[in-house]
Amino acid sequence: MRTYRRISTNHRGALRKSEANVVGSVCRTVIRVSILLGALGFFPVGVGAQDAALLFKVYCARCHGFTGHGDGADAGTLKTQPRDFSDCKLMRTISGDTMFKAIKEGGTAVNLPNDMPSWSAGLSDDQINSLIAYIGGFCPK
Repeated sequence: MRTYRRISTNHRGALRKSEANVVGSVCRTVIRVSILLGALGFFPVGVGAQDAALLFKVYCARCHGFTGHGDGADAGTLKTQPRDFSDCKLMRTISGDTMFKAIKEGGTAVNLPNDMPSWSAGLSDDQINSLIAYIGGFCPK
């Protein structure tokens, strides 16, 4: 029977550097596999509201959290905190075009850190637009 060692933290609750590297590597692998599966059509979803919620869960929630607060399971492994979509004051300053470019081409395309990956291989333009509309729902007008 295989046993697994519990990931430990230092006295401030942060992962040790070697363990953080492993977690980061696993996260990057999950992202790559998600992109590949999306490109191969394993997430054949349309662009309805329900489908946008599924897209968000598959592609975004690991970092941004299921409620969009930037508190997803992988948020702690990133160099920068993921965007909190419920910060309405900040979100109203970001155009739909900027969000589209960030999702499609990655964070560096809009002068953000490279923690935000490019989803161009996994998401169609229609799917990206549906995600933008879904994300907008975290800050109703």
